[in-house]
Amino acid sequence: MSAQSDLLYSEEEEALRAAVRDLLADHCDAPGVIARTESDTPHDLAAWKALADGMGLAGLLVPEAKGGQGATHREVAVVLEELGRAVAPVPYLTSAVVATEALLACDADDLLAELASGRRIGALAVALNVAPGGAYKVVRHEDGSLHGELTAVADAVAADVLLIPADDGGLYAVEASAATVTPQVSFDLTRPLATVTLDAAPGRLLGDAEPAVRRALTAGAGLLASEQLGLADWTLTETVRYLKERKQFNRPVGGFQALKHRLAQLWLEVVNLRAAARNAADALTTGADTDVSVTVAQAYAASVAVHAAEEALQMHAGIGMTWEHPVHLYLKRAKADSIAYGTAGAHRARLAELVDLQAP
Repeated sequence: MSAQSDLLYSEEEEALRAAVRDLLADHCDAPGVIARTESDTPHDLAAWKALADGMGLAGLLVPEAKGGQGATHREVAVVLEELGRAVAPVPYLTSAVVATEALLACDADDLLAELASGRRIGALAVALNVAPGGAYKVVRHEDGSLHGELTAVADAVAADVLLIPADDGGLYAVEASAATVTPQVSFDLTRPLATVTLDAAPGRLLGDAEPAVRRALTAGAGLLASEQLGLADWTLTETVRYLKERKQFNRPVGGFQALKHRLAQLWLEVVNLRAAARNAADALTTGADTDVSVTVAQAYAASVAVHAAEEALQMHAGIGMTWEHPVHLYLKRAKADSIAYGTAGAHRARLAELVDLQAP
């Protein structure tokens, strides 16, 4: 982290937060999200259109000269905090961050402009569990077309264009209509996975896959921490609110000392996660110590988000175990996020390499 880094939120970032939160309150209330998970259309494309087209948030990372907003990863992090708070079923992380970063590495200006405007949704066809710098599956490039199968691709069912790594080292753009996209059973119902099958699909070469995928997954991992922060913050806030209202033995449940201690511990963890997530977003913006900052954030974020969601489920007691209460969505998202873009263990091992520390 550079000496000049300021990890506090600016006035503009707080204004952005308020606008996104208001929009999500209208589009992504808990009953609506739960109902959508039970339908054949898990993504809320109306909310996506409002975010992408109405507010221009899909193009935050894209320079103005290429049709975007020319903002930074810090603003994107604020948006992802709010999306995490709402477990919003929109392909923001996968399209506006991961696919967009891959395209920025390739200078694919026409596709970039389409994704930035929100007119089209992109998905990088790399399994969601792959860490930055990790091995990923490729398809076969033969006679000018692509053949093969890629699994566990997040938000592929909503994508208009798929970014496919091939065995010749290239990254190809393939129209989703030219591929067979089959939904997989996904633990996180708000970010569904799919298998992408290519049978002599035509692809347009964009550039080298390896640097594009590495850049995309690094940004995805670093900014995922902000989503996990939003999720943890919501579960903590809602649990405190509920325990103040819920009474047992004619006194608020939140007054019991044992629960106060658990909530205090959780608050400390969330505050620490905020620092790590903000540092990762700032490092992605400035390019200073990016790999270290991202791995630190991801080494810490998963356990906090899962712990916060588990505590929320337990402390909501009977109502927390019902399908109608949204806390199960947060626990499922937290568990799925804990293996997205690399597990905490993988990031700790990577961090040990980065700082020349002997891993156990």
